[in-house]
Amino acid sequence: MTMTIENGWLSSVRRSPSTNYDERPAGCDIDLLVIHGISLPPGEFGGGWIDALFCNCLEGSVHPYFVEIASLRVSSHLVIYRTGEICQFVPFHMRAWHAGDSCYEGRTSCNDFSIGIELEGSDDVPYEAGQYRALADVTRILMAAYPAITPRRITGHSDIAPGRKTDPGPSFDWSRFYQSLKSTRHVI
Repeated sequence: MTMTIENGWLSSVRRSPSTNYDERPAGCDIDLLVIHGISLPPGEFGGGWIDALFCNCLEGSVHPYFVEIASLRVSSHLVIYRTGEICQFVPFHMRAWHAGDSCYEGRTSCNDFSIGIELEGSDDVPYEAGQYRALADVTRILMAAYPAITPRRITGHSDIAPGRKTDPGPSFDWSRFYQSLKSTRHVI
């Protein structure tokens, strides 16, 4: 099926609306794509914990690590799971709370002008082929909708928050991702 953007939402993907977003500053163009990596608990995949975190439903009592993060109010525009499934939490024209304290090319507060995509993964486990395909498909759609996002304006969380963040980590194959962007594939 073909994906399009309708009112800030990708068609043909699962939606799990988060309340962790707000308006972007007036006149602030979307011109950066930030790639993240997340696993909850760290190093474990599946379980629905990412959705729970972004929708403020994460129970601290389920896992010791969750005690530390259950009260966080964070989100990303999208998550791409290990299976290649995509879930959208925040419409693209709104400011998701994914980057935190960040700086890109001298501009701080990257949430203001970026779109954040989380990949279910970790620094030391290779990402799945389906994730690269889905990420490339979504990225091409975003680049068409937001022409200021070019391959040069795609970065990792670790690059905008060095010393604080390491994701998507050394297990993310940037060359593979950029090669997949050259494909003409536009469906998931």
